[in-house]
Amino acid sequence: MSSFKAACVQMTSGPEVHANLKMASDLIREAAGAGANFIATPEVTNMLEPNKVAAREKAQLQEEDITLKAFRSLAKETGSWILAGSLVIKKPEDERLANRSFLIRPDGGLAAQYDKIHMFDVELQNGESHKESRAYAPGGDAVLADTSWAPFGLTICYDIRFAHLYQKLALAGAQVLTVPAAFTQTTGEAHWHVLLRSRAIENGAFVIAPAQCGQNTPKRKTYGHSLIIDPWGEVLADGGSEPGFVTADIDLEEVGKRRQQLPNLKNIQDFSLQTVDGLATAAE
Repeated sequence: MSSFKAACVQMTSGPEVHANLKMASDLIREAAGAGANFIATPEVTNMLEPNKVAAREKAQLQEEDITLKAFRSLAKETGSWILAGSLVIKKPEDERLANRSFLIRPDGGLAAQYDKIHMFDVELQNGESHKESRAYAPGGDAVLADTSWAPFGLTICYDIRFAHLYQKLALAGAQVLTVPAAFTQTTGEAHWHVLLRSRAIENGAFVIAPAQCGQNTPKRKTYGHSLIIDPWGEVLADGGSEPGFVTADIDLEEVGKRRQQLPNLKNIQDFSLQTVDGLATAAE
């Protein structure tokens, strides 16, 4: 099988887990009804809770998490692959939480899981401050997952700014890169489209990026614009700014075609650096 229909679920998760689960479940069923056989939800699908103490109290261990259980049942119900873009998961060995992505097979089994590596610790010009590492423990491993169609590279949100991660996944065989996100309105307007299109072009891969949108909490507004992008950097679907879902047909033969036209992955070469007057310059 070299083709499938992908769907990005776009939603406005807030602090209440049950409300978020209902919204996500309804949209997953609608996307499956529209013919999607790979359905991805955004980062922090189960809750966007800004209060660290409250988030810890609401979070559940992986084996107990109600959203993960529901999504596994939905995969069996719909016969679709489901990417729980990320769920807030309690870690028994750490006071901090995990920001964890789960890839679920159509039989409800877990194909792969990935903990977000790069923590969003930033100070924005408009006064916004985000210190994700205070509440979440970073992951340490890149994850390549087998699917019915091709290897998928799993990433989350802020990872998109670290091109070497995507290159590593592509060199390992990834033909599809998933980037569930909760980009802020500010950073989304500035960088979302260009970053995602760049990762697709650089790696000759499809990018599937479901996103949070709207006013999640009184102080947190997310950008939306869930995107599905082909290996040439063309946007196949854009979710705009409202909750819902978008779909696109994925033809994986495009990956081989584009990588043949622009063989930059094959052309990657190691090079050494020489230090001249304190500055690093490429050696001949």
